[in-house]
Amino acid sequence: MNPKIISEEPMNIVELRKELGRIKKRDSEPGFRTNKAIEYLNDFVKLKPEEAKKLYEEIEKLNIPRLKDIHIHKVVDLMPSSAEELKVVLQGYTITVTKDSIQKIVDVVKKHIKK
Repeated sequence: MNPKIISEEPMNIVELRKELGRIKKRDSEPGFRTNKAIEYLNDFVKLKPEEAKKLYEEIEKLNIPRLKDIHIHKVVDLMPSSAEELKVVLQGYTITVTKDSIQKIVDVVKKHIKK
């Protein structure tokens, strides 16, 4: 059986956890990797799906030039709380973001970090 890729869309780990939960309900016996992924995500995901969606939308509304979906999802995944942390997250991509834009993103993320 060769599965066919219909489309590809970036998603954050909150969305991934939700999707894996749906797959686990659908399949009577999910595979070993599915169960391990769910365990990992349950340990590391701190946001609820609606909180992650709101954070994503707030960052998207900043209209930062060159900041794409994949970058925003990575910010939601890692929740960088300082400009230095955000720079580390974005250095894995070929993207340049101004200091002002970096600070705007960090300010939005800080509003969503639970104490």
